[in-house]
Amino acid sequence: MSTLKKILVANRGEIALRIIQALKEMGRRSVVVHSEADSDSLAVQQADESYVLDGLEVAETYLDGAQILAIAKRCAAQAIHPGYGFLSENADFAEACAEQGVVFIGPKPETIRQLGDKVISKGMAEAAGVPVIPGHRGEIPKGKALDQLAAKIGFPLMIKASAGGGGKGMRIVTGPKQLADAVAAAAREAQSYFGNPEIFLEKYLQKPRHVEVQILGDQEGQVVALGERECSIQRRHQKMIEESPSPSINDEVRQALAKAAIQLAKAVNYISAGTVEFIVDEENRFYFLEVNTRLQVEHPVTEWV
Repeated sequence: MSTLKKILVANRGEIALRIIQALKEMGRRSVVVHSEADSDSLAVQQADESYVLDGLEVAETYLDGAQILAIAKRCAAQAIHPGYGFLSENADFAEACAEQGVVFIGPKPETIRQLGDKVISKGMAEAAGVPVIPGHRGEIPKGKALDQLAAKIGFPLMIKASAGGGGKGMRIVTGPKQLADAVAAAAREAQSYFGNPEIFLEKYLQKPRHVEVQILGDQEGQVVALGERECSIQRRHQKMIEESPSPSINDEVRQALAKAAIQLAKAVNYISAGTVEFIVDEENRFYFLEVNTRLQVEHPVTEWV
């Protein structure tokens, strides 16, 4: 970061403001791109430079990686910070940045791809010695073979979209009668929302807590865990309240979660900020859930602590 003098912020709203403020504190110049509708935004007012994006829809503005990269080259920005959402987990965009000689402030493209796939990421967690929820990742059988597989995992079980998030492509099945229909429905929804019908099966944990660990990795292979956040209060699988440190775990579990998060991050050579999410059961056993390869809305909770 010491050699980067001008950074383009490819986002809007609260996260764009926070990045611009951080750049000011570091003595760096900030550039913000924006839609016509955001011309009077605080981010545009506070940035050192601003450039309007052609187009009306989000796909034509904040999601148009080629246009944003062209502006970065034109204004001689050495790096792009994607914030969260939009292009932050777009491996193709991160790759395009590298090809154009612009630093993508975030994980490597291959890391985004691997950890963005829930099936692949769980396999990587297993390989790193991090506990994962019992289940089946691979081709889903049909008929009796499906019934036998589900019985082996044990009911209730959860059907999840491999490329999913936010509760889409997800079903809870309490018995064999609902199984085939739920599998078909989850696959259809996964295809509709994510363009990928791949699903997997997991044991559904009763009354779990959702605890996530904030990590930061540098380019020398060092990783630190910056504490955890309790995010069990959710509605429709969307987090509503976050608290740090988590009030539901003791210091022993806290240390074990941090160790597991660092273990996984080092195994995949993780660079930049990220979040390793875990499910903790009633016996305080924890299991890897997923990695968010980006900043999150809730990161200020950790920053404040």
